[in-house]
Amino acid sequence: QRFTHEQTYENARVFAQQHGMPEHADLFGRAALVAREPDRFEATAGILDDERAALAYERDHKWHGPWMLWYSISLCAIGAATQGWDQTGSNGANLSFPEEFGINGTGRDEWIVGLINAIIFLTAGLIGAFIVDPLNHYLGRRGEIFLTACCLTATPIGSGFAKSWQGLFAARFVMGIGIGAKNATVPIYSAEMAPARIRGALVMFWQLWVVVGIFLGFCANVIVKDAGPIAWRLQLGSAFIPSFILLLGIFFCPESPRWLMKHGRHAQGFQSMLRLRAHPVIAARDFYYSWVIYEEELKEARGAGYFSRLKDCFTVPRIRRANYGASTVMLAQQMCGINIISFYSSTIFENVGYTAVQALYASLGYGAVQVVFTIPTLFLIDTKGRRTLTLAVSGLV
Repeated sequence: QRFTHEQTYENARVFAQQHGMPEHADLFGRAALVAREPDRFEATAGILDDERAALAYERDHKWHGPWMLWYSISLCAIGAATQGWDQTGSNGANLSFPEEFGINGTGRDEWIVGLINAIIFLTAGLIGAFIVDPLNHYLGRRGEIFLTACCLTATPIGSGFAKSWQGLFAARFVMGIGIGAKNATVPIYSAEMAPARIRGALVMFWQLWVVVGIFLGFCANVIVKDAGPIAWRLQLGSAFIPSFILLLGIFFCPESPRWLMKHGRHAQGFQSMLRLRAHPVIAARDFYYSWVIYEEELKEARGAGYFSRLKDCFTVPRIRRANYGASTVMLAQQMCGINIISFYSSTIFENVGYTAVQALYASLGYGAVQVVFTIPTLFLIDTKGRRTLTLAVSGLV
C-alpha cells in the first residue's frame, strides 16, 4: 500500500473536490479507507455507524442490492434472451419457409437455406463485433443497447413479412449485425454495474438467459404451430418480443458509471453508482476504487487508439493469453455443433421420422435441458472460479 491512512483519506477528498463532488468529499474519504482494507472496515476509524452497518449487511448478504441494480440486470438478461430467441425462431420456420420460397430441393437450395440460417452469425462476427468500440464510445452503453434493440425489433418483423428468400436473407443479414454489436456490449454493461462479490454470477446471467431465450423461442414455435401457412412467419417474427422490451426498458436504466467516468463525467457517474448500490458509502467505495484502477489502466494505454487496442489483444502477453483462452473456448463451442442443433433440431428430428409437431416438442425438450444444466454455474463461478470450471468441462465439449 503506497499511501498511509491519512494520505488515502485526503487523496479521496481531493478526487471528489476536483471532479465536481465537493459535497461528498468526506464520504469519499471514508469510502477510500474502506476500499483500502475491505475486510477490516469494522475496525477502521472514522466510519459512521450507519455506514458500518451497511457494510456488514453487504458482507453477510451476498445478493443484497437496490431494486435498480436488479432491474438493470433483468434488462441485461432480456438482452441475452434476445439472442437465443433469434436463433430458434428459424428452427421451427425451417420446416416451412423453404417450400414457401421454392428452395426445398437439394444442392443449391440446401446451400441457400443454410446461408439464411448461418448469416446472422457471419455478420455478427465479421461486422457487428467490429463496430462495437465506436458505437460504445459515441453512444454509451445505454445508447448502443437501444440502437441494437431497435435493429433486433425491426429485423424479426421484417423476416416475418419477407416475400422472397432474398428478402429473408437481407433481414437476417442486418439482424446479425445487431446481434454482434449487442452481444459484446450487454455483458460489459452488466459487469460494470455489478458489485464485485457477485460479478461472476451476474455475468453468467448472460449464458443462462441465452438458453432461456432459446427455450422461449421453442415455446413460441410450438404455440403458433397450428397457425397454418403463416406459422413460419410468426415463428420468425416472434423474436421481436424480447428486443422490444429491451428497447423500452433501457430508457429507465442508469448509464454505466465506468463509461461516464471514462468520458470525464464523474459526478454523473457517481449518481449512477448511487442508484446501483444499497448505501452511499458502498457507492463511493466502488466508484473511487474503479477510478483508481482506471487511472492505472490509462497509464498503460496512454494514447492508444482503436487499432492499437486491437493490436494489444495479440501483443500484450497477459491480454494475449486471455484472448487465446477465451477464443479457444468459443471456437470449441461453435465446432462441437451445439449451435447447429439450436438452428436445425426440428429439421433433424423430422428427418429421422418424427412428425413436424413431434419435432417441435422434441426441440422444446432440448431447450429445457440447456436451461437446467446452466443454472448450477451461477452458484459455482464465484466459488470455484472461471478457470477451474473451464478446465473441468472442456473435456466434455
